[in-house]
Amino acid sequence: MGATKVVTDKTFASDVLRSDKPVLVDFWAEWCVPCKKVDPLLTEIAAELGDQVEIVKVNIEENPETAMAYGVMTVPTLTIFKDGEPFNSVTGAKPKSALVKFIETAL
Repeated sequence: MGATKVVTDKTFASDVLRSDKPVLVDFWAEWCVPCKKVDPLLTEIAAELGDQVEIVKVNIEENPETAMAYGVMTVPTLTIFKDGEPFNSVTGAKPKSALVKFIETAL
Protein backbone atom coordinates (compact mmCIF):
# COMPACT_ATOMS: atom_id res chain seq x y z
CA MET A 1 0.00 0.00 0.00
CA GLY A 2 1.20 3.50 -0.66
CA ALA A 3 3.20 2.81 -3.81
CA THR A 4 2.46 2.65 -7.49
CA LYS A 5 2.34 -0.81 -9.05
CA VAL A 6 3.36 -1.96 -12.52
CA VAL A 7 0.55 -3.69 -14.41
CA THR A 8 0.87 -5.64 -17.69
CA ASP A 9 -1.49 -6.91 -20.37
CA LYS A 10 -1.50 -10.24 -18.49
CA THR A 11 -2.28 -8.78 -15.04
CA PHE A 12 -4.62 -5.93 -16.05
CA ALA A 13 -7.86 -7.84 -15.49
CA SER A 14 -6.91 -9.11 -12.02
CA ASP A 15 -5.13 -5.93 -10.85
CA VAL A 16 -7.51 -3.33 -12.28
CA LEU A 17 -10.84 -4.73 -13.44
CA ARG A 18 -11.36 -6.97 -10.39
CA SER A 19 -10.07 -4.48 -7.80
CA ASP A 20 -12.39 -3.82 -4.86
CA LYS A 21 -11.47 -0.11 -4.87
CA PRO A 22 -11.04 2.51 -7.60
CA VAL A 23 -7.85 2.18 -9.65
CA LEU A 24 -6.04 5.05 -11.36
CA VAL A 25 -4.19 3.69 -14.39
CA ASP A 26 -1.26 5.75 -15.66
CA PHE A 27 -0.77 4.84 -19.31
CA TRP A 28 2.79 6.01 -20.04
CA ALA A 29 5.87 5.50 -22.22
CA GLU A 30 9.61 5.66 -21.48
CA TRP A 31 10.20 8.46 -24.03
CA CYS A 32 7.36 10.65 -22.69
CA VAL A 33 8.68 13.74 -20.87
CA PRO A 34 5.28 14.74 -19.33
CA CYS A 35 4.96 11.15 -18.04
CA LYS A 36 8.19 11.62 -16.08
CA LYS A 37 6.76 14.78 -14.50
CA VAL A 38 3.56 13.01 -13.42
CA ASP A 39 5.29 9.93 -12.02
CA PRO A 40 6.62 11.41 -8.72
CA LEU A 41 3.25 13.11 -8.13
CA LEU A 42 1.45 9.78 -8.48
CA THR A 43 3.91 8.19 -6.05
CA GLU A 44 3.13 10.94 -3.50
CA ILE A 45 -0.62 10.54 -4.04
CA ALA A 46 -0.33 6.75 -3.67
CA ALA A 47 1.31 7.29 -0.29
CA GLU A 48 -1.45 9.71 0.79
CA LEU A 49 -4.54 8.01 -0.66
CA GLY A 50 -3.36 4.40 -0.94
CA ASP A 51 -6.06 3.15 1.41
CA GLN A 52 -8.78 4.56 -0.89
CA VAL A 53 -7.39 4.08 -4.41
CA GLU A 54 -4.85 1.90 -6.19
CA ILE A 55 -2.43 3.68 -8.53
CA VAL A 56 -0.93 1.52 -11.25
CA LYS A 57 1.27 2.10 -14.29
CA VAL A 58 0.92 0.54 -17.74
CA ASN A 59 3.80 1.03 -20.19
CA ILE A 60 1.97 1.29 -23.52
CA GLU A 61 4.94 0.07 -25.56
CA GLU A 62 5.35 -3.10 -23.48
CA ASN A 63 1.57 -3.63 -23.14
CA PRO A 64 -0.04 -2.58 -26.43
CA GLU A 65 -3.13 -4.80 -26.03
CA THR A 66 -4.38 -2.92 -22.97
CA ALA A 67 -3.56 0.48 -24.48
CA MET A 68 -5.45 -0.40 -27.68
CA ALA A 69 -8.39 -1.89 -25.78
CA TYR A 70 -8.95 1.44 -24.01
CA GLY A 71 -8.17 3.70 -26.99
CA VAL A 72 -5.04 5.27 -25.50
CA MET A 73 -3.64 7.57 -28.18
CA THR A 74 -1.78 10.10 -26.01
CA VAL A 75 0.53 9.69 -23.04
CA PRO A 76 0.22 10.25 -20.25
CA THR A 77 -3.41 9.17 -20.16
CA LEU A 78 -4.77 8.74 -16.65
CA THR A 79 -7.92 6.65 -16.44
CA ILE A 80 -9.82 5.82 -13.29
CA PHE A 81 -11.49 2.42 -13.27
CA LYS A 82 -14.34 1.86 -10.85
CA ASP A 83 -16.22 -1.45 -10.52
CA GLY A 84 -14.26 -2.83 -13.48
CA GLU A 85 -15.25 -0.04 -15.88
CA PRO A 86 -13.50 3.14 -17.05
CA PHE A 87 -14.98 5.93 -14.92
CA ASN A 88 -13.09 9.06 -15.96
CA SER A 89 -9.99 9.95 -17.99
CA VAL A 90 -7.60 12.86 -18.53
CA THR A 91 -4.54 13.30 -20.74
CA GLY A 92 -1.37 15.27 -20.23
CA ALA A 93 0.63 16.30 -17.20
CA LYS A 94 -1.40 17.94 -14.44
CA PRO A 95 -0.40 19.53 -11.11
CA LYS A 96 -0.79 17.39 -8.00
CA SER A 97 -3.85 19.32 -6.78
CA ALA A 98 -5.65 18.63 -10.07
CA LEU A 99 -4.72 14.94 -9.92
CA VAL A 100 -6.08 14.64 -6.38
CA LYS A 101 -9.36 16.32 -7.39
CA PHE A 102 -9.57 14.00 -10.40
CA ILE A 103 -9.13 10.93 -8.17
CA GLU A 104 -11.62 12.23 -5.59
CA THR A 105 -14.38 12.20 -8.26
CA ALA A 106 -14.28 8.39 -8.03
CA LEU A 107 -14.13 8.03 -4.25
